Amino acid sequence: MDKSVSRHSSGGRHTRHHAPPFWQADRPYLHEQQISDARFRRLGYIMAFLAGAINAGGFFAFARYTSHVTGSMSLAADMVYTREWSVLLLALASVCCFIGGAAHSAWVIFWMRQKRFRGSFGFSMWLEAVYLLVFGLFGATLLHVDLGWDGMVMPSLALFQLCFIMGMHNTVVTVLSGGAIRSTHMTGSATDLGIELAKSVYYAKNHPRLPHVRVNRPKMLLLAGLMAAFLGGGVVGAWGYQTAGHHFALPVALVLFVLGAGSVGYDVKLRLKFILLRWYKKRKNLRKKSV
Repeated sequence: MDKSVSRHSSGGRHTRHHAPPFWQADRPYLHEQQISDARFRRLGYIMAFLAGAINAGGFFAFARYTSHVTGSMSLAADMVYTREWSVLLLALASVCCFIGGAAHSAWVIFWMRQKRFRGSFGFSMWLEAVYLLVFGLFGATLLHVDLGWDGMVMPSLALFQLCFIMGMHNTVVTVLSGGAIRSTHMTGSATDLGIELAKSVYYAKNHPRLPHVRVNRPKMLLLAGLMAAFLGGGVVGAWGYQTAGHHFALPVALVLFVLGAGSVGYDVKLRLKFILLRWYKKRKNLRKKSV
């Protein structure tokens, strides 16, 4: 919510506290039940849409879903049994790249918080946009990498870069929401939506012997919206890759730049103001000494 209202027991008056913008927060913005902020829902939908676009485009580029860690782990287990070591190496490398991207994004967020920047989430979006820009411009230049092991050939490093980017993409909303939602993994969203639907049916029975169950309808709408946005993004991403190839990532990078511009710009203006103020005080002290 944009404004929160608290009542003082002594005077009975209402005091309005202005909450900071969510992407300028220095701590997770949400908790389990606090998902009524329309701005956060919009951000979640946009990030899920972009995740669907990247994932679908990556499938057409590499015949693999770059965010599907569960599938990669299952594939690795199957390849151990069948002793197809090249595919095993590919699956494990994809998982490691996704983990590395998540760790990288989280480290950036935590480091910027320590340095008292307010735009940690936006800056992580900017970094992801830069990597997507590199992918979009140069992803098609190297189709395969010959490892030199009995003619073993791996897909291009662009695949691993895209897995890394998807790890970053999921981390931003995960940390921002305090772990409440994910933007790239719809399995968790579908599970949570099923749980809320079960609560709704359970509560609708209104049986006097059953304990009260609280149905979180805003969460149900959020989860359904995330899944719909991911699906829509997948359609757009598939069309984008068929139309523009690897360059489909460039509009996605642009959207991420726009999303992060507010918080990064806030930090830049704040730092510039601080530098100018310090310079002004220094000049003022020098004048006093000269007099």
